[in-house]
Amino acid sequence: MLRIGHGYDVHRFVKGRRFILGGVEIDYEYGLLGHSDADVLLHAICDAILGALGLGDIGKHFPDTDSAYAGIDSRELLRNVITKMEAVHYRLGNLDCTIICQKPKLAPYIAKMVDLVASDCKVASGMINIKATTSEELGFTGRGEGIAAHAVVLLQRDERKSAAKRAAIIS
Repeated sequence: MLRIGHGYDVHRFVKGRRFILGGVEIDYEYGLLGHSDADVLLHAICDAILGALGLGDIGKHFPDTDSAYAGIDSRELLRNVITKMEAVHYRLGNLDCTIICQKPKLAPYIAKMVDLVASDCKVASGMINIKATTSEELGFTGRGEGIAAHAVVLLQRDERKSAAKRAAIIS
């Protein structure tokens, strides 16, 4: 059984915050505004996984009205989503992400992002693809006002866990 999900998120640039993207701190004059660390890429990934599972979105599970999530590391949110995925016997097949921003250039950070996301998703790095593009100076991303991210995920039924659960029920 396969399930496909798509996630999308945006955050505005602001002064006075750290810029965290894909779990990596990036040296830049602006950070992203949000209730958590505002990691737009990880939020899109969480939404893609939750969507594939039919479990709503990141706001449903980690509302910005809950002080428990104020400033939280989005890697913790992703690991929590992965736990939810595993609880219903799915595993990540592959993940393809696109980050849209004019600045800064992200190429030097992509490999580290891939490694962190793969680790948190419990898959090999080869199952994770992250790319960045500009919007040719068009729209809010082109004007440097913020960043957008898309994520598409393929989830596979984890038959090993399903078989183990069936065996436990039979015994």
